[in-house]
Amino acid sequence: MRRSPLLVTFFLAGSCLSAFAQDRSYPAGEVPVQLAQSRGFGVYYDEYGNRVLVDNWTGEVVSVQPRGERRYGRRPYEEGVPGEAYPERPRDYPPREYDAPSRYDDRYYANTPEYGDYGYGEEPSYGGQGARPGYQERYQQPPERQGSIIRRPLNAEPSAPPPAAERPARPPSEIITEPQDQPRIEVPARNGARTQVAELQVLLDRVGASPGAIDGRFGSNLEKALESYAQITGLVLRSTDAESITKALEQTGGEAFTEYVITPEDVAGPYVASVPADYGEKAKLDRLSYTSVTEMLGERFHMDQDYLKSINPGVNFNRPGTKIRVVNVGKPRANEVVRIVADKGRKQVLGYGADGSLVVAYPATIGSSDTPSPTGTHKVERIAINPQYTYNPKVNFKQGNNDRILTIPPGPNGPVGSVWIALSKPTYGIHGTPEPSQIGKTSSHGCVRLTNWDAQELAKLVKPGVEVEFRE
Repeated sequence: MRRSPLLVTFFLAGSCLSAFAQDRSYPAGEVPVQLAQSRGFGVYYDEYGNRVLVDNWTGEVVSVQPRGERRYGRRPYEEGVPGEAYPERPRDYPPREYDAPSRYDDRYYANTPEYGDYGYGEEPSYGGQGARPGYQERYQQPPERQGSIIRRPLNAEPSAPPPAAERPARPPSEIITEPQDQPRIEVPARNGARTQVAELQVLLDRVGASPGAIDGRFGSNLEKALESYAQITGLVLRSTDAESITKALEQTGGEAFTEYVITPEDVAGPYVASVPADYGEKAKLDRLSYTSVTEMLGERFHMDQDYLKSINPGVNFNRPGTKIRVVNVGKPRANEVVRIVADKGRKQVLGYGADGSLVVAYPATIGSSDTPSPTGTHKVERIAINPQYTYNPKVNFKQGNNDRILTIPPGPNGPVGSVWIALSKPTYGIHGTPEPSQIGKTSSHGCVRLTNWDAQELAKLVKPGVEVEFRE
């Protein structure tokens, strides 16, 4: 908005005011108004909004302050209200629809204790309507522009047409589905674990050459299982032959991994918060259940619990309806086992059929130097599923400070796991374990220890009277 030059005159207060001249004569009807100033300056605004200070005695321009420049700190509009620099309306003007921002940008007040006396007076008002000479009463805002805003390159020509919006090749509602093979489930592996190794372990588990807990790692249990695979199938399988492994997986049940949806029953348990190591404390519990959903699912799908978690990162296993990736286990073996060999040196249990062929092979923990396993040949006497365990320190071993007979409740986390295959040798048997990942890597108290799922499978393949040979 443009302003006419020399619109409003402010007076900087001096120490005193001079009086009107008394002895001057003027033409009739012409009595000019004289504004007396002493050592003062006139303050004007030019057409550009600059502040012009003029010496009232000499008429010389003292200084020109560009619009927006401030010599002193901004003052609050209302005197006596510290800090309220922007009241709802300036006190000297009636309400208007819109005031140009520059109308009150330069307002200052004099003689306030906070800022001291700068010598400026307040801008005078101009009547009841608040009109100011030479000013347009209302600021007319430009009309609102219709349409969208298009960002253009910096070097674009002003007259260049706006770039046309790209249109999709097909309408959004049109979906083209290309025929393709069913994708394989990609399984991320934890540190040191490999999906290819896990696939090999799954294949071995399906044919009865158990690698123990599937964890995607090479180890002694996997090496033994590869040798057993050759005896069971008559085929030599190389761990690096991915094509043969994939083909064998297709022939034995499909891909190594599948999806599973966690059910409300899975989450419901029952579970125990923890399993005490002391047998006396174990005996106080009603049942030695699983401690978590992941432990339960790990055993169901023949998996190491940590490996199960690693291939399902960020998954809440305690929420029913959650989809997870698990091992696609095969069907349990059905061939009858008529003879068992507990190979101490290989740490492996071998089950043979009536024709002498190898039917199943399981990694095992067989005795220790302190509590060695039996020698010779014995027989299966009875089979118990989810058994109680009777601890008698006078018969076999002493655990901790427990020196009396204890009855340990059943459950997968019990001392003998979920299965007990009693032998004709008193107090000895083939049984499960609460720690499947330690099979073949630790010692036992003289018995033959398998994973719970391998022990459960073997229990269905044997019957009382089957011979069990302990081989050194």
